[in-house]
Amino acid sequence: MTATPAQPYSPSEPRARLRVLADALALAALPLIAVALLPAAFAGGGTRRWFGGRAESQRAEAQAAKDAAAAAFYELDTAQRDLRISIETITAVDASPAALRAVADFEAIGRRIDEASHQYIQAVDAHDLDRDDLEAAAATQARGQLTRAKDELVRVKGELDRFTDGLGPLLGKAETQLARLAPSVERARQSLLAASNALDAVRETGLKADGLAARLAALGPELTKLNQGAGQHGVPGTLERAERVAREAQAVRAEAERLPERAAEIDHRLVSLRTRAQALTTRSGQVEPILSELRRRFTAACWQDLQHVPDQSVEHVRQAEAKLAEAQSARDAQRWPDATALLSTARALLNSTDEAVSAAGDRLTRLNAVQKDPRQEIERTRFAIRDAQRLAMAGRHTPDPRDARPLDEAVARLERAIATLEGRHPDYWHFLTETEAVRHAVSDVVSRIREDRGAGH
Repeated sequence: MTATPAQPYSPSEPRARLRVLADALALAALPLIAVALLPAAFAGGGTRRWFGGRAESQRAEAQAAKDAAAAAFYELDTAQRDLRISIETITAVDASPAALRAVADFEAIGRRIDEASHQYIQAVDAHDLDRDDLEAAAATQARGQLTRAKDELVRVKGELDRFTDGLGPLLGKAETQLARLAPSVERARQSLLAASNALDAVRETGLKADGLAARLAALGPELTKLNQGAGQHGVPGTLERAERVAREAQAVRAEAERLPERAAEIDHRLVSLRTRAQALTTRSGQVEPILSELRRRFTAACWQDLQHVPDQSVEHVRQAEAKLAEAQSARDAQRWPDATALLSTARALLNSTDEAVSAAGDRLTRLNAVQKDPRQEIERTRFAIRDAQRLAMAGRHTPDPRDARPLDEAVARLERAIATLEGRHPDYWHFLTETEAVRHAVSDVVSRIREDRGAGH
């Protein structure tokens, strides 16, 4: 009985035929030596006739080549399936040029795999190694074709392995993002829940949190997209959305939890700034007597720049009190940002008033001191100059011109300031501003000397 010839390979057949054929070959193949030991009488009339000799030897070698090719096909097919999973993982996460190149390279390797698999199937289909009348030459030809098919499968497998090794960084990045996906989405959901609970707790205390509630409501559509999943919106987009939702929800929660403290802080500032405004109103009334004494005892240059202080102080206090009233209204309406901004404006007005009122009193104190004895101011300035001169000469025989010139100018400037004290009506305020300017100039020289020496110059 002659075996039915194998049907030729058709390119239109599905790839599944490869695995079915290889499975059949692997499961049906019995060791040749076991078959040879079966008694001929037991085999019956339809069994293959064994001729022995060279033909059977070539048949065995061809079968071994066929088995080796089937094994190579299995390995290549399995590796390709695994690699396809890796490529799908990368494309689900990464749309970078490197990922797109990887997809194109995988498709190119897939075409080479198909060619090698086609060559293998053609070799299998072309030779029926189970035929009773298989000749040695046909077995030899089959062995050669199957060996070449196996070698091509092995070669393409090596190419596939090298490509797989090169995907390591892309695959690692993709797997990391996928591993972050579920925890990130869950963290966003929990953050939204915590923010909602915090808002409920604040409202129970009687405080409104309409702004925070609006911010939380705006995150609702984002939660819907998170629930729709990465399959619809992509892994990178879903990760970014989850992290943003979690961050914004956590900010809402933090502000909600701090709201009672913020309300108490605003109440305290309102009371404190009102008290300060009242105190400045009293102090502003003391500026005019100070100015009167300055006008009576000192030249106009000593007090002209303070003429505006009384009127300006009254106006600034009035403006501050108006801002405090607005802040109280904002606090009552629980418009917290508005209340905070108005309090800051009121505080700035009161600060400028405090500085102006204090400047008038300080001016009289300093002028009294220098009129009584200017020597203390003179010695203070001379000491600063001498100290800078000693520093400039430390470790040197001659001073650096960059240091000597400004220090010499400081000495001359101090002498000119002292000279202004002579005469019937000395300008004590000019004297004080000059000595202060001299000390500033000397201080600049000292700072530069220390910087240069610290830098090793």
